[in-house]
Amino acid sequence: MTPRITSFIGNTPLVEFELPFQASSMRLFAKLEMFNPGGSIKDRPAMYMIQRAVADGRITRDSHLVESSSGNLAIAIAMIARQMKLRFTAVIDPNITKTNRALIEAYGAELELVDQKDEEGGYLHSRIRRVRQLLAELPRAVWLNQYANPDNRRSHYEGIGAEIVRDMPIEPSHAFIGVSTCGTIMGVARRLREAWPNIRIIAVDVVGSVIFGSPGAKRRLPGIGASRVPEQLDAHEVDEVVYVTDWESVQGCHRLVREEGVLAGGSSGSIIAALEKIAPRLPPAAVVVTVLPDRGDRYLDSVYHRDWLAQGDRVQQPLHTSHRILAGEAPDLRDAS
Repeated sequence: MTPRITSFIGNTPLVEFELPFQASSMRLFAKLEMFNPGGSIKDRPAMYMIQRAVADGRITRDSHLVESSSGNLAIAIAMIARQMKLRFTAVIDPNITKTNRALIEAYGAELELVDQKDEEGGYLHSRIRRVRQLLAELPRAVWLNQYANPDNRRSHYEGIGAEIVRDMPIEPSHAFIGVSTCGTIMGVARRLREAWPNIRIIAVDVVGSVIFGSPGAKRRLPGIGASRVPEQLDAHEVDEVVYVTDWESVQGCHRLVREEGVLAGGSSGSIIAALEKIAPRLPPAAVVVTVLPDRGDRYLDSVYHRDWLAQGDRVQQPLHTSHRILAGEAPDLRDAS
C-alpha cells in the first residue's frame, strides 16, 4: 500500500552545525523538525494525540476536533483532520500571523477568533475559555488539549527523544530545548536521561513568559513561552533556564541563516541566542544537542520582516541577566562534561 503523507511524520534529520561562538572543540547537533510534512515539530503530538484518541474511542468519524492554537499545532491538526475527513475548529487570537492563518484555512479548518484579552493581558486564558464553550455548543466536539494531554509529551519521548538516542554519534553533555506547552522538553528530557544520566537539560524561554515563575509581560515571538504554567511541566526535569528577548531571538534566526543556510522559525532563533549566551560557560569539549521546531518561511511576514519588532509597543534589548538555576547553587558548566 502506498504510504499516506502522515506516514512521513518523524525521523527528521540530525545535523551538525559550526557556529562562530562555539569553542574550538565544542560540537553542536540539531534535530531539524522543519522536515515534517506539516513543516514543524507539532506534526508529532498532533498525530500521536489523534491516534491515541481514535484507539480509545474518543474520536470517531463524526467527531469535531477543537484546539486552542494560532500556530503550528493548528496547522498540523488541520492537515491530519483533512486527511481523516474530520471537522476541525482552531481557536485563534489576533496575534496569529497572516501566513499561519492562510495555512490553517487552506487545509479547510474553521477559525474561531478570540479578541478579548485575558487577566494576564494576553489571549491564552480567553482562548481556553472559548474552547470550553465550544465543547458545550458543538455536537461531538473533542478537545485534544495540548497543554495537559500526557500524549503530548509521550509523542516526544517515543519520537524525538528516541531518535536522538539512536542517531547521536557521541554522548551529549547538554540539551537545549525551547519551552511552550512543555510537551517537548518533558518527553525528550526523560528519554535522554535514560540513555545519558549525566546530561544537563537547559530550557530556553523568552522574557515575559511565566512558565518558570518569572513575571508575565508582552511577548511578540510566536511558538515559545506561555502566559500560564502548563499542567505537564515537571521542573525537576530541568537543570537551568536561559531567558532571551524577542530581539535576541530574531538575531538568532538571522545568524542561523547567515552561518548555516537554515531558514528556521522564531523559537529556533531563541535557542541559538541562548546557546550564544551560555557558550562561554560550557566546557570546551561540550557536546550539545538541540531541537529546531519549525521552518522559517511561515515567518517571512514577522520574524524575517525587518520592521516587525519596530511595529510593536517596544523593542526589547539584550538581557544582562539571562539565566536561572532551578535547584541549588549555579554550577560551573565547564565542569559538567
